[in-house]
Amino acid sequence: MRVNPEILEWARSTAGLSPEQAAKALGFKPTRSRTALERLEAIEGGKEDISRSVLLKMAKAYHRPLLVFYLNAPPPIGDRGQDFRSVPGAPPPLYNPTVDALIRDIRARQAIVHDVAQESETPPLDFIGTATMTVPARDLAARVTERLNFSLQEFRNQRTANEAFTYLRSKIEEAGIYVLLLGNLGSHHTNIPVETFRGFAVADPVAPFIVINDQDARTAWSFTALHEVTHLWLGATGISGASADTQIEQYCNDVAGEILLPGADIRTLRDVRAMVLRDAISTIAAFADHRNISRDMVAYKLLRFNLIPERTWQALAAHYREERQLLRERHSEVEREGGPNYYVVRRHRLGDALLDFVRRALGEGAISHTKAGQVLGVKPRNVDFLLQVGR
Repeated sequence: MRVNPEILEWARSTAGLSPEQAAKALGFKPTRSRTALERLEAIEGGKEDISRSVLLKMAKAYHRPLLVFYLNAPPPIGDRGQDFRSVPGAPPPLYNPTVDALIRDIRARQAIVHDVAQESETPPLDFIGTATMTVPARDLAARVTERLNFSLQEFRNQRTANEAFTYLRSKIEEAGIYVLLLGNLGSHHTNIPVETFRGFAVADPVAPFIVINDQDARTAWSFTALHEVTHLWLGATGISGASADTQIEQYCNDVAGEILLPGADIRTLRDVRAMVLRDAISTIAAFADHRNISRDMVAYKLLRFNLIPERTWQALAAHYREERQLLRERHSEVEREGGPNYYVVRRHRLGDALLDFVRRALGEGAISHTKAGQVLGVKPRNVDFLLQVGR
């Protein structure tokens, strides 16, 4: 079957690769008659037939399924929701092909879950899209807390931030929301920086998804989870980054912050304003660790409550960015050296709610092993083993 050359150029350009970069990524070598770049140009120009082996290399390098290359024309951009990172009047966020590939993957998984849930006549949830930003953040925080049956005291009583997140995640999933931890395309080579992608929400009434970038510090996961949950209450599907420059991102931050750190608590840190940076960092660290929340979040709320000036917050934010970078480097080293069992890690990233859904759907014959593998991100032959690990 012949391949439309337009597909090849589209796949490369939307992967963010220049012709020179693509030729190198595909392993093309210069010959006496032409360079590696000239070979790629000949293939993309339709002057040279493309072999299946090269197509397989392209599928891997461009993060596209092989089937895409056999389409008659480049596909239209799918509905990926809003980009909450975009600030009106400012340049759009830098395009990141890995983020684009991850969002496509998430939407494909969610679509399967949605179809199965709809066929089984799953009733819609009662809170998706029920709020607007005219609701004071404090009031919506109270509504979310009550609907999730979330106890701030129990959250803070957990021994570690990871255990606190596990408690919060269980409450969110019990409410009918699927919570995934995904920050790459399956290997540390495709890790996505938090500054580019922090979270994603799909505000579907029968199969709502929230995705948290697990490259972020674990202390930040709970805040991101509640930020994305707020997007669901607003009925807003889309991607979030580390910036809070847009109105909706600031609002979601305020709601999440009010749930995890009420105003009365943050005001106990009013003395930070008079501290030198080193002492402020130390004081905020002790305060945050005691409450199982991120230091970033505490600093942001200090700014929002006018307890520190903008310049202090900027200095704190720069310090926390450096901490995140060191954390990412340590995580990469652990992954290269070998960490926990692959399937144990995979189960943790998928969450109990999604695993239980797939298990039930398979048992009822509502889903095939092929589609189950798509939802879980594993090959069909590994689905049963993944569902059994840790049980």
